[in-house]
Amino acid sequence: MRYFIFTLTTLALACGLAAGANASQLIDRNAHDVRLVVNAKGEALITYTAGGKLKHVLAWDAVNAIAPTRARAQVEFKVDYAGGWGRSHTQEWKTFGGSCGAYDGPELVWKVAACKAPDGSYWALQAWQRMLPNYGMTPSGAQAAWELRLSHWTGDLPVLTIDTDWAWHQWDHLYGTYSYAGKPVFGFKSTSGGNPLDSFGRNIYVDTLDSAYGSGWKRENSFLAHSGTGVFCYSFNPHGSHPAGKGVKYRATVEGPGVTPDVMWQGDAPGAYDKVLDLQANDAIAQFGDKQCRAN
Repeated sequence: MRYFIFTLTTLALACGLAAGANASQLIDRNAHDVRLVVNAKGEALITYTAGGKLKHVLAWDAVNAIAPTRARAQVEFKVDYAGGWGRSHTQEWKTFGGSCGAYDGPELVWKVAACKAPDGSYWALQAWQRMLPNYGMTPSGAQAAWELRLSHWTGDLPVLTIDTDWAWHQWDHLYGTYSYAGKPVFGFKSTSGGNPLDSFGRNIYVDTLDSAYGSGWKRENSFLAHSGTGVFCYSFNPHGSHPAGKGVKYRATVEGPGVTPDVMWQGDAPGAYDKVLDLQANDAIAQFGDKQCRAN
């Protein structure tokens, strides 16, 4: 599935905690009345309200992403949360010198605001609930937070490709790849629980619609794109005391590498088991050459 808006688009999100930075790049949580403007120097000014306070964040010095490497860290913005903006809300927009035009780039998921800079590059803000708990469990306030994320890029978006089949002839199953600029997206280090320990690793966050967890979209799980290949696979079988999260549709969202936008896939559940289609999927999985995803 592929993924629009004027600069200075305003959106009220859900309701704050200040955040650190790591890639698309996390700016803050539970931001309201969000505005984006970019100047000719390649600086982005994000103004919003969070935790009852008006905030001004300046970001600059990053675009796109580099391929995974052990030689250096992934690109990231320099971010100034002080901003030095002591003037009135109206005055700061006048003095910043915004010159970002109407957005005409690829469709974006979870979009808050986006625009096209004078140099032809694109800037965007997206917001989504990345930290929801697995297996449809009720989130705490922190887990339900909407993360406001900034990106800056040229060219094509990252590509998240997912297909469906069945695991062990019974459980719905997802398999696919995550890539950018024709190369796999992956990290080199992670915890035993699958959390990236470097600036390259990316988790795929999967939601299930109208499942045993209840009506609407619920978080099923998240998992890493495999190191070296960007390949991943996931089975909707029961997990401990949690029932199988089989739904009528599935969606998957993943942070962009570097400071590229976050992307999403959405598709129908595979339906009743079909031996012919399952064998075809087994062949496709085998061709990935990824030892962690095996046909079954």
